[in-house]
Formats: sequence, structure tokens, C-alpha cells
Amino acid sequence: MRLRAGVVGGTGMVGQRFLTLLEHHPWFEVASIAASAASAGKSYEDAVSGRWKLDLPIPEGAKRIVVQDASKIEDVASGVDLVFCAVDMKKDEIRALEEAYARTETPVVSNNSAHRWTPDVPMVIPEVNPGHLDVIEHQKKRLGTARGFIAVKPNCSIQSYVPALHALMEYRPVSVVACTYQALSGAGKTFKDWPEMTDNVIPYIGGEEEKSEQEPLRIWGAVVDGAIVKAAKPDITTQCIRVPVSDGHLAAVFVTFEQKPSKDEMLERWRSFRGKPQELALPSAPKQFVRYFEEPDRPQTRLDRDLENGMGVAVGRLREDILHDYKFVSLSHNTVRGAAGGAVLIAELLKAEGYIQPK
Repeated sequence: MRLRAGVVGGTGMVGQRFLTLLEHHPWFEVASIAASAASAGKSYEDAVSGRWKLDLPIPEGAKRIVVQDASKIEDVASGVDLVFCAVDMKKDEIRALEEAYARTETPVVSNNSAHRWTPDVPMVIPEVNPGHLDVIEHQKKRLGTARGFIAVKPNCSIQSYVPALHALMEYRPVSVVACTYQALSGAGKTFKDWPEMTDNVIPYIGGEEEKSEQEPLRIWGAVVDGAIVKAAKPDITTQCIRVPVSDGHLAAVFVTFEQKPSKDEMLERWRSFRGKPQELALPSAPKQFVRYFEEPDRPQTRLDRDLENGMGVAVGRLREDILHDYKFVSLSHNTVRGAAGGAVLIAELLKAEGYIQPK
């Protein structure tokens, strides 16, 4: 029997991506779609009329679902076993909303940033830090719940380079410089919505550099006394740039190690890197999480963002550097691996580990 999933914030771009990924999912079925009061009471097809942003069609199973008011928490929670959350609200409002859902004994897997620094909320890339799920038991005690909790996925841009660096952690990276070239969909927009991006580059994305520099340290941190304590190293500095592509975040990365590996050692670590999702054969897990391209002009955003159904990370152009030990480029699909797909994979891991069960 599949678990009943709700998508809270289902009319936005990430919500739309959730629905396409869940359409034929073997473990989850969409039982509820919730959004703002303005969309509530409409069929989903009517609610997104003129606002559907994906190249894929609206899932047939979602078209006739009547959208619920996301603020009517008990009504939504009563019909689902878990919710995916991707709302467009102020951070304090999101924090309150997600905790309210969790207190109905409904696990929340969030795409939002509001709880990424809540000490007892795990922020997870499933292949990288699955052990952070241990903090959930401490969170439940704080919330006073038996099965309700919140887990979040990190910022979309860091997933283009953190997995590639994580595969090399045994060599102890001490400093990282990353410049990310980020797609329009990272802002929830298309070229139709944002014509100013045509033939243009904007060298600023509000708040993105702080997230890109700090969130990896939390990912690489440790659970200590019921809270996640961020790692001290590596030092990370970034620049984040909006570029005129529809999907896919590309990163140019420079890294210095405490113990410098050879190029062959790095390539072997990327080739062999497997995490808990691969070991458990989770439905959305890429078989080859990190793939290295030998071609000098790869990875390319349009060619390689859909690697492993959008769940893989593409790496290329590994070279020694005159200021740092090495430089390389890496790429991930920001609305699949970096957003909805990453959250679905977290939910799969939570189910496999016994955190999510039928109500």
C-alpha cells in the first residue's frame, strides 16, 4: 500500500515538480494538494491554468484533485501520511506552518529554507549525511509528537558541488572557492516570466552566497546533544550568478586539501561513490550519483542536467591549479535533485528507515 502524500504549495514551480515526480511513484501517491486561499476550492487544473511552468504535462491524476487551503492544517493533515512543503511565504510564517503540520503527527519534508538552521531539524542530502536523521527523536520531544517532525533539503545550488567534494573528504579539503551559474527556475521563473534575463547575466542572487558558504558546513557537521553542530572546515567562499538557462546549476570549483590526492585518486572516488540511497536501492536514487565526463567541454547544462533522471551530479574539467590544488566544474538539476527530487529522495530514506509510516 502506498503512503498518502500531500503537496503543500502545490501550485508553484517546485510544487508542480513534486506532482510530476510523484505521479507514478511506487511508494507515495498524491492524496492532497494545498495552496493559498485564492486557489482553494478549484480543481488543480483550474488553479494552475495559465501558470503551469514545466515542459511536462499536468499529471492526469492531479488535474481533478480539489485544492485545499494550506492554512486549514487539520483538514489537510487528516487525509495524508506525510506532506511535502514548498510554499511561498515569509520565513517565520513557514516555520510556524511546518511545525503546525508536524504537531498533527504528520511528517513534513520541506523544500523551504525556514528550518535549515533549526538545531534539531535535519538538513539532508541523503547520500552525504543520512546520519543527521538521528536528531529527529530530539525534535519530536521538543514538539511533543510521536510521529510528526520536519526534515529539510538544503539549498539547490550547493548540490551541484557538495557531493563531488564529499566524495573526497578523506583528503580533508581546507578551502573551497565556488562560483555558481544558476538557472531561472531557481527563482521559480521561466523566460516568459522574466524576459529581462534573455541575453543577460545578473551577478547577484539575494542571500544565495551566504547559503552557499554556510549550508555545506551544516551538512558536514555532527549531531551533538540533540542538535546539529556545523563543521569548522573547509573555509568556503562563493559568488552566485543568474544566467539565461531554464534549468540546471553549474559550479566552477577550486579546492585545496590538507592531504592532496592524485587526479586518479579523485576520479576513482567519484566513480565509486555510493551512499545510503544506493545501498538501499531507493526508487529515486541515481545508480551513478557522481559521473565524470572526460570531454573537455562537458558537463553542459542543456546536455547533462537530466543525468540519472535529473538526480545525478555531472563533473568535468578536473585540472591542477596554480593557486589551489585542483579546479573542476560540476552540474546538477536544480528543481529535481536540488529541489523536489531531493525532497522525494529524503522521504524515501525516511520511509526506509522507519520514520514515516501509515497513520
